Order: sequence, then C-alpha cells, then structure tokens
Amino acid sequence: MTNSVSVLHWSELAVKAIHKEPISPEQAMQVLTAEDRDLLPLLHAAYEVRHHFYGNKVKLNMIINAKSGLCPEDCGYCSQSIVSTAPVSKYSLLDKDTLLAGAREAMNRQAGTYCIVASGRGPTRRELEQVIEAVQEIRDTMPLKICACLGLLNEDQARRLCEAGVHRYNHNLNTSSEHYASITTTHTYEQRINTIEQVKSSGMSPCSGVIIGMGESDEQIVEMAYALHQLDADSIPVNFLNPIPGTPLADQQRTHARKALKVLSLLRFICPDKEIRVAGGRELNLRTLQPLALYAANSIFVGDYLTTPGQEAALDYQMIEDLGFEIEHNALV
Repeated sequence: MTNSVSVLHWSELAVKAIHKEPISPEQAMQVLTAEDRDLLPLLHAAYEVRHHFYGNKVKLNMIINAKSGLCPEDCGYCSQSIVSTAPVSKYSLLDKDTLLAGAREAMNRQAGTYCIVASGRGPTRRELEQVIEAVQEIRDTMPLKICACLGLLNEDQARRLCEAGVHRYNHNLNTSSEHYASITTTHTYEQRINTIEQVKSSGMSPCSGVIIGMGESDEQIVEMAYALHQLDADSIPVNFLNPIPGTPLADQQRTHARKALKVLSLLRFICPDKEIRVAGGRELNLRTLQPLALYAANSIFVGDYLTTPGQEAALDYQMIEDLGFEIEHNALV
C-alpha cells in the first residue's frame, strides 16, 4: 500500500508540473527527503515532465576555459580563486584563433552550445572586445549557440554581448541567499541576481544554476530551486561539488548519487520547461548512476570542465544511445 501511494503522489507532482502549476514547499521537501525505495517512481514522474517538454533529446554543451586563475574573488569552491592553493593553469584571455579552434572542437563533439568561460570578477574592456570579435566570427561561420560566462556585467556590457551574437549568458546563483556569505564574501548574492536581470534586459537568454554539496541544508536547496524559477532562467546547470584539494571546501563529502538524482527531479518539478543540465561534478558524484540523471535532466557538458576532467565523449554518446535517447542538433544560423 505504501508503495502505491508513493507512486500516485509522484505522478500527481508530474501532472502539476506539466500544467506548470507550482508544487508547494512541503512537496518539494518530500522530493528531497524521499526514501530510496521511492527513487525509481520519483524519477519516472520527473521523466514524464522531461519527456513532455523535451522528448528524448539531449542537449550537449562544451566549455572552453578562456581565462584561467588570476581571479580576485574568494569563492570557496573554486580552484581559480585568490584563496585557492590548487595547482591550476594561470593565463590571460585566450586569443581569437584559440577561441575559434575551441568552437570547431565543439562542433566535432556534436555540442549545440559553446560556452566561453573566463575567470575574474568581470570582463575588462580589452577582454570584452576580444570575446566580441571571436563571437562575431563564430556566428558567421558555424551553426553554434554561444554562451558566455565572464562574471558580473553592467548594462552596456550585456547589450554589446547580445549585439555581437551571444545567445546565452551564464551567471550562477551557486547557493541560497542565506548560505551565500559562507561561500563567498567578495561579492554578494544580490550582485549575481542583478547580473542575470541585466542579461534578461539585454535580450540574451539567462542561464543560472547551483552547486550542490557546499554544506547547504535541504531547505536551502528548495530555496535555490524556487529562486531559479522566479528568475525565469532558461538554462539551469546543476553542479555537484568536486571538492578540490587547496580550496576551502576541499574536505566536503561528495553528494551521494541518490541524493543528486532527487535534486535533479526537484528542479524538473519546479522548473518543468527549462533546460536542466547535469554539470560539474557529474562523474564524481553520480558515478555509475549517471544515465539515470537524464530521466530528469535534458542536457550535459561533453568533455572537460574548467579545471577538472570530464569523462570521454565516447562514453557520453554511448550512454545517450543506450538510454534510447538522441543528441539534439541546432537548427539555426
């Protein structure tokens, strides 16, 4: 009897999500704290929502670490921050030819979105010009969507990136407003919200997500999910902390795969029609349960992350094929 009630309960959440009716905070907490024996029924319900909006298509994204290290911010999770002693590469913004070569590699990997990511508080004038020049040439020659992630933006910078052809801009909330000061002190949660609002006003598509596993509570995870819904982020990268030696969060325990799947399901119920991407830490935290993530999420990164390796692209393609899913290719440019 208990199992049948649970199945019905999760199915009811799926129906609400498909009709874009909000689930309550109490229901959200039930998702996160569901018993492990309810995991498959829960994922089935999340899949019903995912399938309604995205079918069995999987969006692939590829990152280029366009500027590494040299960052004045003190983000506790990041190997490139000023407080990190992790041995990472440090270099200024890559030149146009290297950014173009990265775009060609994204095409080779069947990625629909090419993500140009640079460390730092925000782009300098020279860095902005370099990115704009590269983006314009990529847009003229390749059928790629371009996402930029350059830090905090002002109104003029957002407008210029949009005019250059940047489709999407990423600036993650990372954690809840209440937990934020324990993760970063050199900028505020409100500054991150303001950047996303600038992105939306410019006409670019807003991309904003979270990092799970930084000591936040379940209540704070629920708060993050509702904050992303309120922001109306089109794309939601869900990172699971990879605790890198030399960073302040190096001793954090990994998020268990089953909990990670519940988080992804929660976001599918609260943000039903948005791109939900399993991002950094996927391989470390989900481990052998990676395929199950795509029953809730509809997007992944292919290849390496910023300073940590991803799994081989061939394994991602095989995972997608084995699920009976298919890679979504762009129909633009």
